[in-house]
Amino acid sequence: MNNNSFSFPKDFKGIKVHFVGIKGTGCTALVEILASQGAIITGSDVRERFYTDEILEKYGLHALDFSEDNITDDVRFVVYSSAYSKDKNPDLIAAVKKGVPCLLYSEALGKVSEMAYSAGVCGVHGKTTTTGLCGTILKGLHLNAQVLAGSVIKSFGDSCVMTNLNANNTLSVFVAETCEYQRHFMAFCPKKIILTSVESDHQDYYPTYEDIRNAFVDYCLKLPEGEDLIYCADDAGACEVAGIVGAKRPDIKKIPYGTTAAGDYRITIGGVEDGTQLFSVGNFGEFALCVPGVHNIRNAAAAIALSIALLKEDGQSIEDNLDAIKTSLRLFAGGKRRSEITGRATTERGDSVIFIDDYGHHPTAVKTTLEGYRAFYPNRRIIVDFMSHTYTRTAALLEEFAACFSSADCVVINKIYGSARENEAAANVTGETLAEHAAKYHANVHYKGEFDEAAAFILGEISKKSPLSDGYVVVTMGAGDNWKVGKKVLEMLGAKE
Repeated sequence: MNNNSFSFPKDFKGIKVHFVGIKGTGCTALVEILASQGAIITGSDVRERFYTDEILEKYGLHALDFSEDNITDDVRFVVYSSAYSKDKNPDLIAAVKKGVPCLLYSEALGKVSEMAYSAGVCGVHGKTTTTGLCGTILKGLHLNAQVLAGSVIKSFGDSCVMTNLNANNTLSVFVAETCEYQRHFMAFCPKKIILTSVESDHQDYYPTYEDIRNAFVDYCLKLPEGEDLIYCADDAGACEVAGIVGAKRPDIKKIPYGTTAAGDYRITIGGVEDGTQLFSVGNFGEFALCVPGVHNIRNAAAAIALSIALLKEDGQSIEDNLDAIKTSLRLFAGGKRRSEITGRATTERGDSVIFIDDYGHHPTAVKTTLEGYRAFYPNRRIIVDFMSHTYTRTAALLEEFAACFSSADCVVINKIYGSARENEAAANVTGETLAEHAAKYHANVHYKGEFDEAAAFILGEISKKSPLSDGYVVVTMGAGDNWKVGKKVLEMLGAKE
C-alpha cells in the first residue's frame, strides 16, 4: 500500500494500532498521543527495560515479544521504528501479508502533522531541548497545543508529550522534534520550522557536508507560502541553509535569533546567579533559564520566537502573554539525558559530587555543553566520561572530538558505541585512538574502555580531596550506554540515583 495515500482517521476512539519497537522514544510519544485520543494500543519490543517502560505502564502497556501472532484481525495499522525492517521482523512480515498498512514512525508523525497547524524543530544539535522548551512555554499559554519531544521532559510531567487542549481557541497547534537522519523529516508537514544548527553528521548517510545541508534546505522548502523559518544566526550552517532557502523562495519569512541576529530576537547574555542564567531577547525584556549553557539560551530564544509566532497566528496579544512566557521558561528543568542530574553524593573526604548525564555526541554539542557546566559550576572539578557514538562519526570528526574537552579537568574515554549498520572489524578508529588524539589537546586524558575500569578510575579521582571548594561534577556523555558508569560510581559511594 502507498503510505502517501493513507490518512489517519479523524477519530481514533476504538481504533487498534500496533507498534513495533514500542519502547523507542518516538514510538512511545506517538503512543501517548494516540492513546489520549482513545486508540487501542498494543506493541512489541525487546525485553530489556528502558526508561520509556514507565511511560507505557501508565497506559497499562507492556511490550510483547516479536511475533506474527501480534497482528490480530482487528489491527488497523502498524507503526514501526526504523530499527526494524518489513522483511525480517515477524510482526511486520505478518502485517504485510495481511495487507495491514505499515508506517515508519516518521511517516506516522507526518500523518499526525497533517491534522493540525504544525511546527517542526530540526537541527544537528539542540532539537530535543528546543522542543522541550517550546512545550514548556506553550503549556503556560492559552493555545490548543500538543508537543512531542525526542526524550522525556521533566516539565511535561516526565513525559515525551505535552498536551494542552483545554483552551477555547480555534488554532490547533502541533509541535514536534523532526529528525534529519535518512531524511525522515521530509514526511512532516510544517507550517513553521525552527532550525537550530547544520553541520556534518550521520556520515554513513550523508558523506559530505553538502549532502546534509541540502537535506535541511529541502525540508525548509516544504514551508507553505509566507510561513516562518526561525533559524539560529549564530550557526554558520543554519545561516547558509536560510540563505539558500531565501534565494529559492523569497516568500518564506526568515526570522533569525542569536547573539548576532538582527531584528526582534537578538540575544544579550547576562550573568549566572544561583544556578540561573539571565539573558535578554530583543525588546521583550529579561528572561531566566535554570539549565546551563549559552547554547540553551539560544534554544530558549528559538522557543520564544516560535511561541510568539503562534500567538500571532491565533490573533492573541503578545504583551498580554509575555509574563506567562517568562514564568513558564523558568519552569524548564531539562529532559532525560539532556544535562540530567542523576544523583548527588558525598565522598569520605567530605567533597560534594554532582552526577550529570548528557546525550551530547557531536563535538560541537560536547564542547558547548561542557562550557555550560564550567560556567554553572566554577568551583567544582569537572570529570567527563565520554563514549563516542558510531565509528563513521568518530573517524570523520576525530580531531574535532579530540579538541572538544577543554572545559573539563579530567577526561575519560570509553570504547566506541557502534551502530548495527557498521562493520566494526573494518573500522580504522577506536576509542583508544580518540584518547590518543585527545591527549594532544588536553593534559589529563585516560582511556578506560570498559565501564568497570572507568568507574573504578573515577572513584579514585573523586576520592582525592578536591582542589576546588565545592567538590566535583562527574559527567557521563554520549549517545551510548555509558550512563552506567555514573550509576556504578554512585553505587560505589553508597548513594542512590
